[in-house]
Amino acid sequence: MPTPSRGDRSRRRYLAALAGLGATGLAGCRGGSGDGDTHTTTGTPTATPSPVRALDRYDVSLDHERARPVDTAWQAPTTSPAETPLATEPLVEDLEIPWDLSFAADGTLFLTERVGRVLSFADGTVRTVAEPAAAIDAESSDDGWWVTGGEGGTLGVAAHPAYPDPPVVYVYYTTTADDERFNRVVAMDVSAEDPAATESVVVDGIPGSKIHNGGRLTFGPENFLWITTGDAGVGDLAADVDSLGGKVLRVTPAGDPAPGNPDLGGDPRVFTYGHRNPQGLAWLPDGAVVASEHGPTGRDELNRLEAGGDYGWPDIRERGEYLAAGPAVHRPLVNTGRSGGWAPSGSLFYTGDAVPSLRNRLLTGGLNGQRLLVTTVTPAGQPLPPGDDAEVYDADWTDDAYTATTHSLLADELGRIRHVEQGPDGGLYLVTSNRDGRAGAGFPRERDDVLVRVTPAE
Repeated sequence: MPTPSRGDRSRRRYLAALAGLGATGLAGCRGGSGDGDTHTTTGTPTATPSPVRALDRYDVSLDHERARPVDTAWQAPTTSPAETPLATEPLVEDLEIPWDLSFAADGTLFLTERVGRVLSFADGTVRTVAEPAAAIDAESSDDGWWVTGGEGGTLGVAAHPAYPDPPVVYVYYTTTADDERFNRVVAMDVSAEDPAATESVVVDGIPGSKIHNGGRLTFGPENFLWITTGDAGVGDLAADVDSLGGKVLRVTPAGDPAPGNPDLGGDPRVFTYGHRNPQGLAWLPDGAVVASEHGPTGRDELNRLEAGGDYGWPDIRERGEYLAAGPAVHRPLVNTGRSGGWAPSGSLFYTGDAVPSLRNRLLTGGLNGQRLLVTTVTPAGQPLPPGDDAEVYDADWTDDAYTATTHSLLADELGRIRHVEQGPDGGLYLVTSNRDGRAGAGFPRERDDVLVRVTPAE
């Protein structure tokens, strides 16, 4: 197939041969055909005389009994994940700053591009599902440090846990009003002729800026929707429990405060506060949820979230500050320090069999250093994996419930890794973010950005 120019890529339909998605995984080809401005549907469209908002049309409520069993006796791996070389297989190329991936229960894969698109992967085809009219266009970049949209755009995506019944997908995007930026979460009916016209606002008024927009969406094990938000460059918002900035939110699929949320005396949708710019969420087998978070001048963190916890921003990020704060501020599992820095983004606790060396480890996209961060989170008292080629976080001021041992893999092989996701086939998939204006030497490459599958090298 001919390779389209960068200008032609911006509004075209991508094609991929997704053979047996949900069983045998994904396979792809370069190039594309068709008009990306033409909206296509996922599933069987339902004709309606005029668009109906998704939450007015469907009952999205769910049983909140825990869907995933808790394993308090789980054992962390004691081997090094670096012992097995990894290979990467490009599946789809020429994406424009992809940001998030979400596999639905039926195997459909949804993906966002920051320039203002939601894509679906199903039936051997990649389709443009929706282009939210109010979302800013981040405009991809071949060079330079900054794209027009800053760090905003169309960010998180999460399929309803029972998809395709209802055929509802949640999207987090940056928008503007009176020249001010803010973020919102919406639900869309992706079976409609024009899904964007069916938007129901789930959470609105999340502080926004050209920096620190947070943006991750994921359904947790109790079928609540978890949302990470940034401080929009105003650190004091993170400490204000009335503000939605610098928080992890937990809501029902309709956007109401989740039952069991802490009573902090502020907004009841807030689960934890004191965050700078969290962009990843993952659950350990024992039920603990871990957030990845961008720090200032390094000092990136992984944090175990506890209901009502204060994670210290903007006042606390150093050893002495954590020790002085005592139990009032939750200590991090990982703090990379001033001399380090991962710029950690989307996270996954991998439980699949396709890449055995990574099973039962926390995987996080590393933007800085252009790598896959593989963290073995070891409960207290259990043996650790080898740490000679890793960073071990077991200081006197870190979370003593676990020890984190982090190996860096795929360094500079793919560029900036934005998100990591597990498929229904147990496969491991990730997307890059090399056209956001911040890639290091050697990137972006002509094929960027890409969706790839990770496998053990033969």
